[in-house]
Amino acid sequence: MITVLIVIVHILVALTLILVVLLQVGKGGSIGAAFGGGGSSQTLFGSRGPTTFLSHLTTAAAALFMLTSLVLAFLSSNARNQSSITDQLPAVETAPAPQAPASQAPPDRAVPQSPAAPPAPEGADAPPPASPAPGNPQQ
Repeated sequence: MITVLIVIVHILVALTLILVVLLQVGKGGSIGAAFGGGGSSQTLFGSRGPTTFLSHLTTAAAALFMLTSLVLAFLSSNARNQSSITDQLPAVETAPAPQAPASQAPPDRAVPQSPAAPPAPEGADAPPPASPAPGNPQQ
């Protein structure tokens, strides 16, 4: 309940801060000052004179906005019922992976080999016999 109240205050302070900032007049005062016209004598970072009511209201609204932001962040990290929306989903059972079927061939049958190459005709060039690798004498 208190969180809802703080959220409402936070939103109202945010809207107030936006309105107060938009109501303030900038340093130039008009668009003509941005282009050098109007004889503006204010320095870039110089004094603006006494602070106005709007500047005090802006400071107070900004401080209150930061305070409500910190309080809401603290309350959300220390929430009592830390539940997730995924906790409300129904449980889904998964089926085990199917086992690969055993080989259908009987164990005493050998795997068929590729047929041997036919002998070369007598007049054809036959490849030379393979020589043994060096360091590996034939026995």
